[in-house]
Amino acid sequence: MERERLIEKAELVVNKLMNLGKADEEMDKKTSKESHKKGLIARDFGIQEWDWPQGVGLYGLLKLQKFYGDQRYDEFLKKWYEDNRKIGLPSSNINTTTPFLTLVDLVSRVDEPAYENMCMERAEWLMHELPKTKDGGFQHVTTAIGNRYGVHLNDGEIWADTMFMAVLFLSKMGVRYDRQDYIDEAVKQMLIHIKYLYEKKNGLFYHGWSFNLNSNFGGIFWCRGNCWFTVAASDFLETVGDRISSGVRSYIEDTLRTQIATLAKLQAPSGLWHTVLDDESSYEEVSGSSGFTAGIIKAIKLGIVDDSYLPCAKKALAAICDNVAEDGTVLNVSAGTGMGDNAEHYKNIMIAPMAYGQSLALIALCEGMEI
Repeated sequence: MERERLIEKAELVVNKLMNLGKADEEMDKKTSKESHKKGLIARDFGIQEWDWPQGVGLYGLLKLQKFYGDQRYDEFLKKWYEDNRKIGLPSSNINTTTPFLTLVDLVSRVDEPAYENMCMERAEWLMHELPKTKDGGFQHVTTAIGNRYGVHLNDGEIWADTMFMAVLFLSKMGVRYDRQDYIDEAVKQMLIHIKYLYEKKNGLFYHGWSFNLNSNFGGIFWCRGNCWFTVAASDFLETVGDRISSGVRSYIEDTLRTQIATLAKLQAPSGLWHTVLDDESSYEEVSGSSGFTAGIIKAIKLGIVDDSYLPCAKKALAAICDNVAEDGTVLNVSAGTGMGDNAEHYKNIMIAPMAYGQSLALIALCEGMEI
């Protein structure tokens, strides 16, 4: 894969990402629950709201800026955070923690004490106020649909998404502020999510676990849900370095290595992966495939897997490039996806341009530029 093509596609993707605008959130109060189940949640569209799709989007900007080695997107980032601070942040939950993943990096370059305080307050909230499940897991609390100041508790549930949305942020806070208690909690959460979501028979992850039902819901191996581990685990291991024990590091590395081996076998001829990983009748999905690509390349760089996986990654990069439209829109991205009780739930999620689709593709392209 030529580096020039990856850079060209990345520039298209990032320009589209920064100009996604604001979604009409009033629509969520009028849209049916059935439409919500298919992913039609207006709040998730656009770049201006403070929630997980936008937070993942900002992380992609940060990754590209680090590739260029300058501060070309800092003005956009500063304006984004300032605009949202003026509006007022939504409810505290797992998903609204995602924008802090980029803010914790920005505070080192911006003289704004309020941002540092915001990061510290969210880290403390995760540690001491976020509802915890049995075994002390981070309960996957989300923003209420149609009410940005409300929450949906998802009582007793842990979701794969949390590893990226909140645990990665806490690990970065631990390293930045030399808070071993934050790092230890991040480690604990990684291990809890592996314990309850990892299927040892095939090395894949279930979307979620319910302590109340004592089950993995529909027992589905969802593409983007799996990619949250692939991306989060590789970034987590790079972030914490030797701040965790060799035994814990080996355990997480082994889990990631096994997942990647299975993913390589499930890759479609196109280079992408199906939205239900082991169901070839489900559509091929670009955001999850991008997450896999980024995580696989990072794992190669870290020496977790060897370069025999490079052909898999390069094939996926080519497919991602093929799914970038002329205007920079990343195509074939599934909309926001709640927990499902069967494969049909995931297969029926609508396909639409999303901020996190732009971002995950961007992260994959950035990783690909460095191989």
